[in-house]
Amino acid sequence: MMRRVWVPDPGRLRLRAATRAVLGIGLATTASGLAVPTLTGAIAGGLAALLALFTVADPTVRGQAVTTALLPVVGLPVLALAAGLHGHPLGRDAAFLAVVGAGVYARRWGPRGHALGIFAFMMFFMAQFLHAEPGRLPPLIVAVLVGAAVAAAIRFGAWCYERGLRPAPAPAPPPPGRGLDRATTRQAVQATVACAAALAVGQAVSADRWYWAVATVWWIFVNTASCGETLVRGFRRVLGTVTGIAAGLLVAVPLHGAPAPTAALVAVCIFGLFHTAPLSYTYMMFFVTVMAGLLYGLLGVLHPGLLALRLAETGVGALATAVAVVLVLPVTTHATTNAWIQRAVRCVHECTAQAVARLGGAHDADPAGRTGELEALLGKVRLSLAPLLHPLNPLRHRKARARQVLALLDACAHDVAALAALAPAGRTDGAHGAHLADAWRRVEAAVETLTARHTAPVPAPA
Repeated sequence: MMRRVWVPDPGRLRLRAATRAVLGIGLATTASGLAVPTLTGAIAGGLAALLALFTVADPTVRGQAVTTALLPVVGLPVLALAAGLHGHPLGRDAAFLAVVGAGVYARRWGPRGHALGIFAFMMFFMAQFLHAEPGRLPPLIVAVLVGAAVAAAIRFGAWCYERGLRPAPAPAPPPPGRGLDRATTRQAVQATVACAAALAVGQAVSADRWYWAVATVWWIFVNTASCGETLVRGFRRVLGTVTGIAAGLLVAVPLHGAPAPTAALVAVCIFGLFHTAPLSYTYMMFFVTVMAGLLYGLLGVLHPGLLALRLAETGVGALATAVAVVLVLPVTTHATTNAWIQRAVRCVHECTAQAVARLGGAHDADPAGRTGELEALLGKVRLSLAPLLHPLNPLRHRKARARQVLALLDACAHDVAALAALAPAGRTDGAHGAHLADAWRRVEAAVETLTARHTAPVPAPA
């Protein structure tokens, strides 16, 4: 697993994101603490900044700015609702489940819906974490606004390194569907059922810390699209929590909430969280768990029993998730993988057609744009195949097949990129052009054969 963390970082993008996060969250926490001179105000502002920097992932800087501006618009009413229902457990629980369902369903609208759903959920979670009552709502709102504003100033003003980069390809939308055939709708139902079960069992385990079980379910569902992905993510969540608790016993508990060393270690955890999140969910959860322990130390409630309780609630959430994704409207790994592979193969065909058209003299053809779309689709294919490639997968034949499909698609992407690089040169000579046209017709025929029967598994190309 260490190799997954210490992988090449082209353009040092992960390093930049992690360094900017430490700077932005540190300044946001300080500014929030000055605006609302309480520890809870500083924590609320820091969490708002963390979410603003971590969840917003629109492909353009303009889109990121719009989404960041919308975060308080969506999150503050949820925070007010959670605070208003503080003394009404039944209403609070029903509202929490409604926020979960709406937050997952919002993913159908792409990165913006995804970010807004996460922010809304975390505002409700924060109200439970900080025991927000109606009387404490105004300073919390101020802290959230200050934290989000400082994060935006850092991200889009002081250090917007994305402006110097080539625009990222638009994230591939989920496979189409309507009603319960849409994956996001089915996941919204699954997440709501799983959170309801985690909430009930979590409250039986602890009347004060039950929300940990609900948060476990929520974060396991983030960025997953099938049963296999969700189960693997649940395993990694538990593994990261166990290792994080062990580190908390060695680091956070002995500090007894000492401000200076705790703040320094929180900064290290933030850096580690942002640096490892794109690569390893286990490492990300390790840093999140250690950071949570440090924050509880600042609040003066940290002790070994609390860390053990966190592990128990995490187990409750992971178990509830596993049961829900298997029994409630399951989105099978096979169906999800098959859909993404077919879309990737079709994109190979379209990239090839655009490149051949450009080489034939069609100046309006855009093979480079299609190449970016293919990169995004291949990312989705790798994510959907991850459960089959997991070391705990006992199905060796399917694991070998998954590796073969990935290797073939990577080879296709490499060849398509090379062809697109030739395309700007314009028209080719007659013999070469005829050869390319013949090759393109063979690609077209192969793609039609591969995607003709969408209900059958996609065979490996010859």
